[in-house]
Amino acid sequence: MFMQTKKYSVLINASKENVWKILWNDDTYRQWTSAFSEGSYAESDWQEGSKIRFLSREGGGMYSTIAKLEPNRFMSFRHDGEIKNGIEEPLNDESRKWAGTTENYTLSQDGEVTELVVEIGVTEPMEPYFEEHFPKALAKVKEIAEGR
Repeated sequence: MFMQTKKYSVLINASKENVWKILWNDDTYRQWTSAFSEGSYAESDWQEGSKIRFLSREGGGMYSTIAKLEPNRFMSFRHDGEIKNGIEEPLNDESRKWAGTTENYTLSQDGEVTELVVEIGVTEPMEPYFEEHFPKALAKVKEIAEGR
């Protein structure tokens, strides 16, 4: 299966601390991730090395590990497997194609502007989905951070 890293970025007129809070606080996380699936949420203690469950309203999603966390600067998730009906599934032929991929969020601030860069490993069939939805999600982060 062909895998590539896709990169998405946005410039936000807010501090990186503010953008960080918007990315990972439950209420604002739910707002910006609705661009992927209405009702999306995450379950985690948000500590490096901890498990995180990315879930849809219907109980589907994926389970991952917080591989690296540097507050207000960098968050890396390693995607480990799929969740169906709220249950973590063992790896199968389909999930093995993407298990181990990473999703990285990097924040850097220059003056009053924060750049948010997301890099994610994507399988070819998922590329159109991410190309459509990641720009919308980052636009929502920007909108929330800038108070629009």
